[in-house]
Amino acid sequence: MKHETTVTDESAQRPQGRKWRIRVERRLSAPAWWNVLVPVVSVALALLFGAIFLKMSGYSPVKVYTIMFKDTFGTRYGITETLVKATPLLLSAVGVSIAFRMQLWNIGAEGQIYVGALAASWVALTFTNLPAYIMIPAMMIAAAFAGGLWAFLGSAPRAIWGVNEIITTLMLNYIAIFCVEYFVYGPWRDPSSFLFPLSPVFPKTAWLPCFGRTRIHLGLIFGIVSALAVGLLLSKTKWGYEIRVIGENPDAARYSGMDISRNIILVMLLSGAISGIAGMCEVSGIIHRLQAQVSAGYGYTAIIIAWLAKLHPIGIIIVSLLFGGLLVAGYSVQIYGIPADIATMLQGSLLFFVLGVEALARYRIRIIRSSPEPVQAQHTADDVAREIT
Repeated sequence: MKHETTVTDESAQRPQGRKWRIRVERRLSAPAWWNVLVPVVSVALALLFGAIFLKMSGYSPVKVYTIMFKDTFGTRYGITETLVKATPLLLSAVGVSIAFRMQLWNIGAEGQIYVGALAASWVALTFTNLPAYIMIPAMMIAAAFAGGLWAFLGSAPRAIWGVNEIITTLMLNYIAIFCVEYFVYGPWRDPSSFLFPLSPVFPKTAWLPCFGRTRIHLGLIFGIVSALAVGLLLSKTKWGYEIRVIGENPDAARYSGMDISRNIILVMLLSGAISGIAGMCEVSGIIHRLQAQVSAGYGYTAIIIAWLAKLHPIGIIIVSLLFGGLLVAGYSVQIYGIPADIATMLQGSLLFFVLGVEALARYRIRIIRSSPEPVQAQHTADDVAREIT
């Protein structure tokens, strides 16, 4: 009788080389100092990236950065213009931050700024005889209503049918811009504007008061107050607690009986209303009329500001000043033959590095080295034939 058996040759045992594995693990909790380190490292990396870009373009990074800092924060005019540019950024960043707290991605702040400016302009151009103490609040209410309504149009499909609000709010931006262009090119065009797309100048009662002889207007106070009010709302009220819980754990919020759909609509209404007021502040405090280019991308820049500030109200105020300074610096470097787009490039790189460093805060990379394991060479009965009778 023949049996086929398997024989292990112990002498054929050989050690296998060490294996290295890379594992990405989610952190259970990030250290508290990460909240400070993330923006600092992000800004440093963005400046380093900008320096490399400038060097490759034939400019001295030290010279360019010195000019940008000096012309922005080293002169009275630079400081006042930084505060002017920071005002719409601050308001729109506060608006998107409250939505982000609930994991709602309001990418429509740009459109909400435009419709807010449009609604405020309608009040100023229609009720020209109103006194200032009625005109200014009426313009704010109209702008807040229009901005909130525009955000509602983007959030209602999410609350009812689960449609991604990133797409809806983004697409509504273009509709808002085209609506403003329709009015300034059409029924509201000023006959004395030499065919430029401008509305008639608002009556003086529709102008926001300015501080001294500067262009700093009351909208800056609106921005600071809104940031502090949203901070208190989120940290000290029951509704703020619901917003935070829904953002951090929707399943737990739903299990505890919180109405997620209602909160989606309410939060987006508030988010859009604040961004709409930013549009009103631009036309009432700076332009004093409606024009095609109401916003210089403030709604999109607000997203970067909110993330860089970690959605913290005080952080949003500080970062808004930084980005306001970047806008002013972008204009000032043109005098020296340097493209103004350097400021835009720095803004984009800041967002890129914020997201990258934020990922390191949420995840960690582990390199695992496995121990060597012996591998046995097996030989079948065809190799070693044995007959057992």
